[in-house]
Amino acid sequence: MTDLLGFALFAAALTAAAWALAAHMTRIYENAPARAERGLYRLAGVRADVMQDGRSYALAVLAFNAAGFVLLYAILRAQAVLPLNPDGVGAMAPHLAFNTAISFVTNTNWQAYSGEVQLSYLSQMAGLTVQNFVSAATGMAVGVAVIRGFAGRPLGNFWTDMTRSVLYVLIPLSVVLGVVLILQGVPQTLLGAAHVTTLEGADQTIARGPAAAQIAIKQLGTNGGGFFGVNSAHPLENPTVLSNMAQVFAILLIPVAFCFLFGRMVRDTRQGWAIFAAMGVLFALGLAVIHLSELAGNPLLGAGPNLEGKEMRFGAALSSLWAEATTAASNGSVNAMHDSFMPLSGLVMTVNIALGEVIFGGVGAGLYGMLLYVVLAVFLAGLMVGRTPEYLGRKIEAREVTLAVLAFLSIPLGILVGAALSATVPQAAASVQDAGPHGLGEILYAYASAVGNNGSAFAGWGAATQWQTTALGLLMLLGRYAVIVPMLAIAGSLSVKRQGVSTSGTFPTHGPLFVVLLIVTVVIFGALTFFPVLALGPVAEFTALRAGQSF
Repeated sequence: MTDLLGFALFAAALTAAAWALAAHMTRIYENAPARAERGLYRLAGVRADVMQDGRSYALAVLAFNAAGFVLLYAILRAQAVLPLNPDGVGAMAPHLAFNTAISFVTNTNWQAYSGEVQLSYLSQMAGLTVQNFVSAATGMAVGVAVIRGFAGRPLGNFWTDMTRSVLYVLIPLSVVLGVVLILQGVPQTLLGAAHVTTLEGADQTIARGPAAAQIAIKQLGTNGGGFFGVNSAHPLENPTVLSNMAQVFAILLIPVAFCFLFGRMVRDTRQGWAIFAAMGVLFALGLAVIHLSELAGNPLLGAGPNLEGKEMRFGAALSSLWAEATTAASNGSVNAMHDSFMPLSGLVMTVNIALGEVIFGGVGAGLYGMLLYVVLAVFLAGLMVGRTPEYLGRKIEAREVTLAVLAFLSIPLGILVGAALSATVPQAAASVQDAGPHGLGEILYAYASAVGNNGSAFAGWGAATQWQTTALGLLMLLGRYAVIVPMLAIAGSLSVKRQGVSTSGTFPTHGPLFVVLLIVTVVIFGALTFFPVLALGPVAEFTALRAGQSF
């Protein structure tokens, strides 16, 4: 009962804060550029007053992210001879630098490396932290452009939307969260590792660095890549219960705010509440399964919660909340090892990611991902009543449905084909730690995480092999841009359509019936696509565990 009360208070505080943030974001994205902005645009040679269509907006996104990839790859390869390297870290291997650069540019933040020993301070700050800001801002800009298109307005300008996201949302929130984390004991220093003598008289090296700043934006931008290798399970990255709650709150804050931003920008707040309700129900169901599974524990070990792989300062409840939040919100950071969670918990986390992480999802990305399911839902509703499907008064026709299907199919295509190859090719299968259904779960989770731009993995997964860094890097590109480009095309198509007049035959998209239809669509199109392989992985592991066999 105490856990439920805590979850309820957390949800209430999060909803209130997200509602207020959405009001702030509405003013940011709908007002004219401020004087400081105009100076930046002139310096960069950008025409902020030029409206872009779906094609030009997508090209701007691709060009900016490509430039970010090249710059980050160069920093990682040259970090040994660059400044701010007090511990003398060498250059990152080419295949690992390729994977890491793609990972941070696509907002995935997959870590096939250990940050405290394989990255210099310059790489952490000028490389990873910068991409944490701009990759998150890219998702937010695309989300805002898609909202405008669905509202029947011009999509806007990518450079303006991205700049405003950084200046007026991400930087101020990161400063506040960074200060909170420093006060809780998270290091923020340019000094090298500390060398100490333990109480037993042994020598110990304690890694430290400018951690708090990167942790703040990694959570707020749903990036997830930690300063330390074990992420937010590290006592210097997440030292207290307060730091833990502040971080999980930050993971969900902007994604939840995007639901309410949608309602405000389409001039019908009920539409935003409907999407929020659908996401909230799916989130609550997933949290319930994970929490109950972890409280029940392993039946082979007797009564008591499952505490394997968890930090005792957080316990089963806070570990369950983080696990649900990080896999639902495309964050990927961890405060416990997902490899040690119970089978049904692993099932829920895998499904959260494989859905395209539309249960709040990444900043901006979760909203436009859910709007993909909205297009499919209204298409199904149109088929059932024999009318041309509509959303917000605009007809959803063959072009929009085709683009939505193409975007949707990219997710299972990348996950299932990639996982199948990884399970059969010897050099790829070598990354699997455990035999049986749990090993299949490791593979499925890893490839869902890459395609879903999540970035987490089961702890036993061997991520640093050349096969995996290359294959997963390519799939991160697929998962990011095979959804962004079609969604911008759909938004561009809808932006020029005339809004129709609602009649008695118009299917309302703001009430409980539509919320149920949207949830069912997510389950049918998303979860059931992966049911056969899930049955061979976490479901089989669960039934085997009940029969007394573990893997």
